Amino acid sequence: MQLDEQMKCWNHAAVKVLDIRRIVMEAGEQLSSYTLPANGFIYTIRGSADLQLDGRAYKAERFYMLHGAKGSSLDIQTNEDFEYILLYYRAFLAFPSYRKKWLLAEPEVAPFSLQYGFAPSSPLGLLRYLDALEGAWLQSGSLDLLHTKSLFYQFIHEMMVQLAEQEIKTELADPVKQTLRYIQNHYREQVTLDFLAEQFNYSSRHLSMQFKRQTGHSPIDYLIQTRIAKARNLLLRSDATLSEIAAEVGYSDVYYFSRIFKKHVGISPIQYQRKMREEARTEDRPLVISESSIGRRWKSGYIDYENHYQYIDGGSTPMKRRKTSSSMIMVALLSITMLLAACSSGTATTPAAGEGTGASSNNSSTAVSSDTGSQTNKDNETRTVSTVKGDVVVPANPKRVVVLYLQGDVVALGIKPIATSEVFNGAAYKSELEGVNSLGTWFEPNPEAVIDLDPDLIIVPSEETYTLLKDIAPTVYIPYEKMTTEERLQSIASIFGKEQEAETLINNLNSKVEESKQTLADAGILDKTVSIVEGGLKGMVVVESKQYGRGSQALYEYLGMKAPEVVQKKIDVVSEAGGSNLSMEVLPEYIGDYVFRSVYEGADNLTDDPIWSSIPAVKEGRLIEIDFDFFYYSDIYSVNKQIDFVVEKLLAAPRAQ
Repeated sequence: MQLDEQMKCWNHAAVKVLDIRRIVMEAGEQLSSYTLPANGFIYTIRGSADLQLDGRAYKAERFYMLHGAKGSSLDIQTNEDFEYILLYYRAFLAFPSYRKKWLLAEPEVAPFSLQYGFAPSSPLGLLRYLDALEGAWLQSGSLDLLHTKSLFYQFIHEMMVQLAEQEIKTELADPVKQTLRYIQNHYREQVTLDFLAEQFNYSSRHLSMQFKRQTGHSPIDYLIQTRIAKARNLLLRSDATLSEIAAEVGYSDVYYFSRIFKKHVGISPIQYQRKMREEARTEDRPLVISESSIGRRWKSGYIDYENHYQYIDGGSTPMKRRKTSSSMIMVALLSITMLLAACSSGTATTPAAGEGTGASSNNSSTAVSSDTGSQTNKDNETRTVSTVKGDVVVPANPKRVVVLYLQGDVVALGIKPIATSEVFNGAAYKSELEGVNSLGTWFEPNPEAVIDLDPDLIIVPSEETYTLLKDIAPTVYIPYEKMTTEERLQSIASIFGKEQEAETLINNLNSKVEESKQTLADAGILDKTVSIVEGGLKGMVVVESKQYGRGSQALYEYLGMKAPEVVQKKIDVVSEAGGSNLSMEVLPEYIGDYVFRSVYEGADNLTDDPIWSSIPAVKEGRLIEIDFDFFYYSDIYSVNKQIDFVVEKLLAAPRAQ
């Protein structure tokens, strides 16, 4: 980045000083792998030290200036007492027109993310401004903070003058090296592509392209492989439980860890551990196998966004969400291009989707009984859908539908989307989506992949995904966590003009429920107590609400069966997902005449546990294992199949007395 270009950026920048501090290090003291939390200047006051910024060495004598970008790794080795001033700031291009012009001209350059060091020709001039900055900052009054900002601009002006005089070369920090270092140090934490891009002041697109070009992997694929490699080591070197290993490598739920491990290694973690230990015994070799490096390309995940370490509650409850970064610059530009193209092709009479479009039909007084309703304009072959985000104009007969998480209801209405978020292998409707594109986890879809699909309708389940995708195509946000299964289906049906089909599905479900209840009553089962649990040897979660998932809707809400009194008291008053994590010692008090246990590959084998085996429902064969995948979803398609499963298993089990 040339100096004149850098000066233009500073001239159009909005700046905020974040911190300024004076630091003294003693001779021989060192600082290792310190990550700069923001863009920063380091100015040496006295002494000397060997500095490294992202691996590049600098010899810092008295009055030496070093600039590093947010996310850079700083190492300091002092040779004598070493004093320096550290100034953190945040800057961005303030004017939209200039920002757009800059990004179009220099799409791969992130302003203010430069790395350079030099000895100023007039060091005391810089020190004068830094001293004044420090004094104003310590006062911390509103007027002083304003003074701090004005002094910062004067400091920048003086520094740029001296850079120009010496023709100092500045360069961008390497985003790939920064990302590799961050993943290696923080693989246990929650990491997304957007987070990495924001961390190092790059666009998601630019970081992903550069990373893949240099390593052959996407950042998230590399993260997953790093975690898998660490997990393989732990499986071979320790007797830690699967849950402990999952947590250690960054997965908060062992179920997701097992799924991802098998996807990339080919076998489950437990099978891998047994196989490798058996081979070690057979070959009579020490069990010391290091797999901490990524030596080969493992089986690719869904897409770059496969980051499944979040535990997502099932049922009709709010799924746990991560905030999505707003720094999707390239996506926004592509989206604007698509919208302009649509306008120029003769569709200017159709308002774009989004919040508060103000679109409405002449019959605007039509009542809507749920959060989403629709009105059809046959002349333009569009439909106006009333949503919590305002009216959205959608195609009357959409052909290219993208849906996240809510795909079961869409399938039940006879619609096959072109792409959906990840569907678990055991989902009731899995076969119905054969050949449909996968966009990864529901809460972190790939916007660029969605753009490439050229959808004419997008349906999303959260505020975050709505914000991320709403500029690509007409987007309808369904606040499913605030709706019953029936309300959600009716809302989605109104988008497609399939209200009658939804009514039929609901009536059929109600008929099935009544028939099933009668069947269970005739068999003397309906009035027996049932419990739903999930967990292993170290503890069990007992489901205590109708909205938890894992069969709670089928059993407690639709079939109307009761739990043991200690659990039922909570079910009667809890309106959201609820459950208690209990030890094995107290678990028997919470188990009813029948017990349903949610299981997944890698779940603890409880056969030899004396407490579990002594529970009457388990001991007498009234334990029914349910597949996590199958009972995760709460759409009308899945609930129908879950009721069939529950009734069949209850009838097949020994009768409770």
